[in-house]
Parts: sequence; structure tokens; C-alpha cells
Amino acid sequence: MEIRYATNPTEVKAYDTNRLRQEFLIEQLFVPGELKLVYSHVDRFITGGAIPTTAPIKLEADRHDMGADFFLERREIGIINVGATGIVSVDGTDYELASKDCLYVGLGNKDVIFKSQDPANPARFYLSSTPAHKNYPTQKVAISEAEPAHLGSITNSNERTIYKYIHQNGVQSCQLVMGMTLLKPGNMWNTMPCHTHNRRSEVYFYFDMPEDGVVFHLMGEPTETRHVVVRNEQAIISPSWSIHSGVGTSNYTFIWAMAGENQEFSDMDHVAMQDLK
Repeated sequence: MEIRYATNPTEVKAYDTNRLRQEFLIEQLFVPGELKLVYSHVDRFITGGAIPTTAPIKLEADRHDMGADFFLERREIGIINVGATGIVSVDGTDYELASKDCLYVGLGNKDVIFKSQDPANPARFYLSSTPAHKNYPTQKVAISEAEPAHLGSITNSNERTIYKYIHQNGVQSCQLVMGMTLLKPGNMWNTMPCHTHNRRSEVYFYFDMPEDGVVFHLMGEPTETRHVVVRNEQAIISPSWSIHSGVGTSNYTFIWAMAGENQEFSDMDHVAMQDLK
């Protein structure tokens, strides 16, 4: 498990491109047959990816880094499949996830195992985990069951649909809030006008991008913005003090996960366009 420590905005002002990428960008989440995990001290997020091929992959705790006997001993997790159909087994119960389906697994579940329906065309499980204080039921949400919100316009190059999976009015959790945003063809901007939310942090995972496509992800304080070039199936950590927005070379999809003091989706500190620098 890779460990990332928290940073503060005063330090980040002096970071060059390589340092920005080292601190905030998760470049490789998916390796066939492996489980990859990154532990961030920003709200204690664990972000990961698993591609089960010829053998199942078990979600296991790193005793040294987590101080736990099993992964969900003190945690909850949201799982979204971004590949072919797969199966997540939770303490012996199987949940089939097609592409863009979500599964929430609560505190206390001991055995979480990832499988592909067809090892030659494997599932790609994206994981977001946060600390938890009580157990909520394991629950699957297919993308067809998620509540869609249609926002933006082609005029502003941000026509998109937001699907909420784990949230106050959907699947219940201790603090994890998780969903997915799909940009329509011809639209490239996300989360602009931008915002911060000082009471929680966020992780973006970009996918459904062409091989030669990139997203210029904007971050930093509103008056000290920076950008990081993000490619397909890469994630970026957004501290509470940072904006989190981006523009791509084509349309794309991204999964967002939040954790912190509250789960109020609309709790945002909006930034006026004229204040950005």
C-alpha cells in the first residue's frame, strides 16, 4: 500500500509539476491480477483498483499501515465496476456488477473478494474507502437505479449527467459520498464554475477517455490555481482547500468520492468566475 501525507496550500504554491503529480495524482490503479491501494492522510481516504483475471482477488488489510486484522474492521467502502461484468463476494454473498454499477459494503464485513465473470474480459473494480463508526447494510445500486441529475449546456461545453449512488437520500453510509458524472459528446468541462468545501475532501477518478486523450485537472486555492495533466484511469486527490475542476480534449466520465465532516451534497463554497486566478 502506498502512503500519501497531507499538504497545506502555502507549501503547494511552490510545487513544480513533478511535485504536484507526486503528491496528488494516482497514476496507476489497475494492474491485471493485482489489488492496488493508495492510503491518503487527506480524510484517511483509501483509493484503489482491482482487476481479477484467472484468480479472484481478496481485499486485504495491510496490518502495518492500517493496524487492522481485516480491511473493513474500522472502514466502509464503495466499489464501482468500470470494466466488464464482475462479481463481488461479501462474506459469502455474491453481488454481480455490470459496467458502472456500484456496491456499498459497510463496516465489519470480513471477506470481500473480487472476481471476473470472464477472465479474458475482466472486470475493473474502482474502490473508495473511508473510516466508519457503525455498520450500514451492504447494498448494490445499478446505474439504472441511481438518481440522475442533468446539468449544464452545450453552450458552456458542460452538458452532463450526475449519478448519485452513496448519499443522504440513497445508499446510507457513515461518511462516504460517491457518484459518477458522464459528460455528453462535445462537452469537455466539469465542475465549472468551481467550488471548494472546507468541511470535506474529494477524489476524482477519470476514465472512458481515448488513449491519446487528457484532462487538464485544475486544483489549488481559487487565487493560486495549478493544473495537473490526467490520463485515462488515473485519480487525483483534492484537499478541502482546493478547487477541483477540469477540461478534457474530448468528453469523459469521472467518479467522485467525498469524505469529511458532513454528507450534504450541496455544502459547497462557490467561487465566482471573476475571482479565479
